[in-house]
Amino acid sequence: MMVSKFFSLALITLLSIQLPAFAEEVNVYSSRKEALIKPLLDRFTEQTGIKVNLITGADDALISRLSLEGSKSPADLLVTADAGRLHRAKVAQLLQPLESDFITQRVPEHLIDVDQQWVGLTLRARPIFYAKDRVDPSLITSYSDLTDEQWSRRICVRSSDNIYNQSLMASMIASEGEANALAFAQGLVANFARPPAGADTDQLKAAAAGVCDIAIANTYYFGRLLISDKAIDQKIAQRLGVIWPNQDDRGTHVNVSGIALTKSAKNKAQAIRLIEFMLTDESQTWYSEVNSEYPVVQGIEASEALKSLGDFKADALNLSVLGVNNAAAVQLMDKAGWR
Repeated sequence: MMVSKFFSLALITLLSIQLPAFAEEVNVYSSRKEALIKPLLDRFTEQTGIKVNLITGADDALISRLSLEGSKSPADLLVTADAGRLHRAKVAQLLQPLESDFITQRVPEHLIDVDQQWVGLTLRARPIFYAKDRVDPSLITSYSDLTDEQWSRRICVRSSDNIYNQSLMASMIASEGEANALAFAQGLVANFARPPAGADTDQLKAAAAGVCDIAIANTYYFGRLLISDKAIDQKIAQRLGVIWPNQDDRGTHVNVSGIALTKSAKNKAQAIRLIEFMLTDESQTWYSEVNSEYPVVQGIEASEALKSLGDFKADALNLSVLGVNNAAAVQLMDKAGWR
């Protein structure tokens, strides 16, 4: 009888130890494509035993879903490709503060929400790309230089609906005021080579093909061309050079892909653990090598492809401002005729 009790207690103890490795989980809503996040999530599961359930979709659709689901939402984490949309989720009261010394110690303060409701995971810049055979890069030192009439009908950029352009304008409002930001938008529109169309890669391809001479795009789109195994992509990259604007003042505009803990999170401890995992040296290096995005953690080396673009001074503006100024940015772009 005593032996039976002993084995019963041992079995219960064993189950209590093993169960969390299989029962714990985290639910992630992500606007990033599965290929750009799932390998890291799988590695997290391998190392911790915590299962990650991933749902991908468009940023605004995921935020709307969170809002509709309310407190019953299964989502623990929200991942977006822009600080502006994280701010929208915050304003909609869908998030809660991240309480982790590890996170605040790993990420520079300006890449964390002022109320710690989201944090940057990766960094990308939005510089100016130019056709090497048709543009003298010394003629452009700032975003505002693109308004000069010498660039008439020579600039490609995507539409004002794009959050990256909205965030660029939002940063300009913060640094130069609304009047100067409007003048920039008006001058840029006057120099469009064509009505805005396509994504960032399309702007780069257009510049390489001679549709325009200058393109505004995020660095990771260019990085993907650099590391592509397709000869045509590498030829596009070889025809273009990069200009880092505003190096003598505020620095080149940067943005983040970021992550936030939802207000409805049922697996809070596991969710925080996943965020911390994504900020480890290993994960940050993976992002740089595979996604061509800059690490947000200082001291982690960027990939060789990114290093080939050269060093630059990045705008140190707290990215919470991108969300705060978003509505004003959109209004100014509409006023300027940026469609």
